[in-house]
Amino acid sequence: MTELLVGTKKGLFVLRGEVGAPFEIATRAFPGDVVEFATRDPRTGRYFASVTSGFYGPRVMYSDDPTGEWEQSKGPVFPKDIPDVTVKRVWIVKPGESDGVLYAGVDPAALFVSTDSGETWELNRGLWNVPTRPEWEPGLGGLALHSICPWPGDPSRLALGISAAGVWLSEDAGDTWRTGYAGLVPGYLPEDQREGAHTLCVHNMHRAPRRPERLFMQFHGSVYRSDDAGKRWNDIADGLPSGFGFPMVVDPADPDNAYVIPLTADRDRVTPGGEVRVYETRDAGGTWTAHGDGLPASETYLTILRQAFDHDGGSPLGLYFGATSGDVFGSANAGASWSTVHERLAPVTSVRVST
Repeated sequence: MTELLVGTKKGLFVLRGEVGAPFEIATRAFPGDVVEFATRDPRTGRYFASVTSGFYGPRVMYSDDPTGEWEQSKGPVFPKDIPDVTVKRVWIVKPGESDGVLYAGVDPAALFVSTDSGETWELNRGLWNVPTRPEWEPGLGGLALHSICPWPGDPSRLALGISAAGVWLSEDAGDTWRTGYAGLVPGYLPEDQREGAHTLCVHNMHRAPRRPERLFMQFHGSVYRSDDAGKRWNDIADGLPSGFGFPMVVDPADPDNAYVIPLTADRDRVTPGGEVRVYETRDAGGTWTAHGDGLPASETYLTILRQAFDHDGGSPLGLYFGATSGDVFGSANAGASWSTVHERLAPVTSVRVST
């Protein structure tokens, strides 16, 4: 039995079923509210949901049983000595490497840390106080800290992706931060304004667990890889129908294996040519292969958001993604073929496999 946590514009759907077959709705939580993101901490089994309510605003909710009651965390909220700043959205909740530690990335581009399994949250002052912060600019979705990449086995090392403020790296558990910009080309800026710019629109970033110095990135306009823990980036988009997109998966067992779902362009955020295709590389971006068996092949213009693509960690790798059409698709064989997991949910904001 596989369990999917599907965040949508109209609540959280918990889907359960067998790999390769349609899933059933086990429960729906937070009806009517936007669930930006939902995940399960594999260390404790605790579930987390980032919920944005038109009445209550953004909240982090947690539960040990997603079909039962949920409790509200204390925070994330900015401390009183930072006036006139409020959390607009919680983009992601990510387990850390130390017991009880979780991270939350929010808009406006701040990192919050919990040391009690998500019950309370505290602002990371080091990132908030970096000198260049006044120069940071939001992307279309806001000033979003949406990618958090711990280093397996080393709680002192962390990489963050921010739209649109680039990559930030820490090697002292978040006390100090430095940039990881080298090699990124912001083609949306005039050429004479690119050098030294902080307006670097990272769309998604993931670390390869078996080779943690390797990071893959979906950028605004291209796909990149770093082999030195984010110090320098190399463009690997050649062979894709478009360098633009948001969702990304890295195979936890193979640092050369990654997946993206391209979109046409920043002004046309749909699957290219009306074909839904997942692109895979098995050589770290040297070449790309399109997978579409079982996916819509014509006149289907879907949008897949940044958090709406995930894997199950299995062998062969199971892959799942959801679209703003409300459809969820899955593959039981590392993308070679696909089936429809569920149709016509609300617009999908995130998909995570519960492990």
